[in-house]
Amino acid sequence: MSTPLSPPLDRMGGRAWGMLLVLCGAIFLEGIDVAMLNVALPSIRADLGLTTGSLSWVMSSYVLGYGGFMLLGGRAADLLGRRRMFLAWLGVFIVFSGLGGFATEGWVLIVARFVTGVASAFMAPAGLSIITTNFAEGPRRNRALLVYAGTAAAGFSLGLVVGGLLAEISWRWVFFAPVIMASVVLVAALLLIPAGDRPDRHTRGFDLAGAVTVTGAMMVLVFAVVRLEDPAGGWVWTAGALAAGIALLAAFVAIERRSASPLVRLGVLRSGPLVRANLGALLFGGSFFGFQFLVVLYLQELRGWSSLQAALALLVVSIDAILAPTLTPRLVNRFGNVRVIFGGLCLAAVAYALFLPVGLDWTYAAMFPTMVVLGLGFALAYGPLTIAATDGVAEEEQGLAGGLLYTSFQFGSALGLSAVTAVNVAATGSGGSLLTQLDGFRAALVIPLAMAVAAAAVVASGLRGRGGAGTESRHEAPVPAESR
Repeated sequence: MSTPLSPPLDRMGGRAWGMLLVLCGAIFLEGIDVAMLNVALPSIRADLGLTTGSLSWVMSSYVLGYGGFMLLGGRAADLLGRRRMFLAWLGVFIVFSGLGGFATEGWVLIVARFVTGVASAFMAPAGLSIITTNFAEGPRRNRALLVYAGTAAAGFSLGLVVGGLLAEISWRWVFFAPVIMASVVLVAALLLIPAGDRPDRHTRGFDLAGAVTVTGAMMVLVFAVVRLEDPAGGWVWTAGALAAGIALLAAFVAIERRSASPLVRLGVLRSGPLVRANLGALLFGGSFFGFQFLVVLYLQELRGWSSLQAALALLVVSIDAILAPTLTPRLVNRFGNVRVIFGGLCLAAVAYALFLPVGLDWTYAAMFPTMVVLGLGFALAYGPLTIAATDGVAEEEQGLAGGLLYTSFQFGSALGLSAVTAVNVAATGSGGSLLTQLDGFRAALVIPLAMAVAAAAVVASGLRGRGGAGTESRHEAPVPAESR
């Protein structure tokens, strides 16, 4: 198994804060990288002369690499060393983000984004597992994870604004800016993340067959989900990809059952809290990114707002970056993790419901309640979902737990985006009037609402346990991995 970088930290000293800030810098970088590209797509299309299909693959290739390699990335952190994986793939991220900035052909940009997604798939679970193995379970770890989650959300929210500003100069700076930021994070990580992560190679082998089948399954399934957004693009290919993904996933399960050193110990999926957290994350991620996508289209295509104006309109959602490390820990300590998650999901559903009657003449004041309530809901749900997905998991499987969580978010995001796009296209049809387009947006807005309600229902099933206290994430003291 992989030993911790240092003994679990029971208090937030200077060394602990330094390490946490480095890891927060990395997850902030990931969020801001994705968000900046979203608002730069029109400039990229105009400069490189990309077709709509090629432009779509600039985004989809990242999702394919991220979602496809996430489980492998999480397990690699456990088996090969968390610090080693984090630093190595941060270097890969720097190289290929820079390559994207120099691209003069669409295929170069697509390849660069795919490899950047793969790098993020290895970095994210490694960074999360460094936190969970260096902070003892309980209030200290909860606080660290909530700061980490709030930083990730802030990266996405601020990235929309920063991307809008940089796109005004040149879309290439959307790629060069992360290179500069990642280089600073890499230097800081070399200094502040302590060495000592030494996996025990004698107790673990590497499950090559499992790695190949699960990575293939994830990539094919993500591809199938991405294709759902284009119903007219050929259902045969979509159905074939979905069938192939399911077949590979079945083969992976069969391999893991027989493997002496499985890539994914299937027993970890018997944990009710872990399964609920991942299902909740999948549905919540899908609702949020689907809603954000629709709002940006509504503001820019129906209202004529600039990309920067649209980004600023969504900026208030980033209040979760302030609330997550301040308000949320107090609520978790008082009411328990599950109740706080449930409350956050209910607030998200309310926020989406408030936006359903959107009109062509809505002022920003009419939209503001949705943005504020969604920011509060995100603050209460996102970080605690991270806690719930890693609590009670043995130290040597923390990377796996992180990989499962991020895979759930990524699948959810792809599913939410594809679902709202498909409904929007179907409801709009060939009509080109503003009212027809508005009807399409209103129909698609039901998807985020339905996903948020479903997520709340999944999490609510955990409230019935332990007397309804929802305390399954509270711990009196850290539990040694060897005793689990």
